[in-house]
Amino acid sequence: MPAKAKWAQLADYLRERIESGELAPGEKLPSTAQLKEEHAVSQTVVRQAILVLQMQGWVEGVHGVGVFVAERLPDGGRKS
Repeated sequence: MPAKAKWAQLADYLRERIESGELAPGEKLPSTAQLKEEHAVSQTVVRQAILVLQMQGWVEGVHGVGVFVAERLPDGGRKS
């Protein structure tokens, strides 16, 4: 079985941090540059991971400001 794509691994990592409460609703995610450096991946990998999380409802992007944990998490997310 092939290894999971890097963007999928990063998306899983961020989703787990949200589910555990380490990243709370409304909290800003680390910048693209920080995620690139922390995980030794390209900007494309970071963008793909964030895009998937946005489509799933875990995060919301604010143009020119950053990406934030969604106030209302999808079913299965951490309950307040």
